[in-house]
Amino acid sequence: MIAHSTSDSSEAYIALGANLGDREQTLLEALTLLDAHPHISILRCSALYETDPVGYVDQPAFLNMAIAVTTQLTPEQLLTELLDVENRLGRVRDIRWGPRTVDLDLLWVAGETRETEVLQLPHPRMGERAFVLVPLSDVVMKNEPSGLYDFVHASLSVLDGKDGIQLWKTCNWPIESGHSGS
Repeated sequence: MIAHSTSDSSEAYIALGANLGDREQTLLEALTLLDAHPHISILRCSALYETDPVGYVDQPAFLNMAIAVTTQLTPEQLLTELLDVENRLGRVRDIRWGPRTVDLDLLWVAGETRETEVLQLPHPRMGERAFVLVPLSDVVMKNEPSGLYDFVHASLSVLDGKDGIQLWKTCNWPIESGHSGS
């Protein structure tokens, strides 16, 4: 794995969702796996929100959250790590927008844009999804220089469908026990 030097760290934002099995435990396992990576540190976690399914609606409710991380990985390398965590936690892709043990979406990497077959940055549909924007609003800092804070709050102010999302609980992932901050 090739990584940039420490001075090349970027802040990135990731959406997490799960609607099969022990949803909360799976999300916490995803956080633990991500934070255990030597080039990914979790900075902030949103609360967990229970959300109605979107797209394919004949499935259980989701738990959704968002995290802010700092990473020395390129966006493509970070995406590879996210897909690896999904696979390790039993993700199966049978039905588009269908049930899943876990879903990790790379939403935004500071200063980066991409338009490839495997990665689009910023995430092309994040501004349309309350289940992404509400948790993301918990972790985006007001002084974030790239305009993400303004984008999230402007999108939320005009978005329909926020009634399908409700606070489930605060995230009790033990950041202190991870390597973040070291």
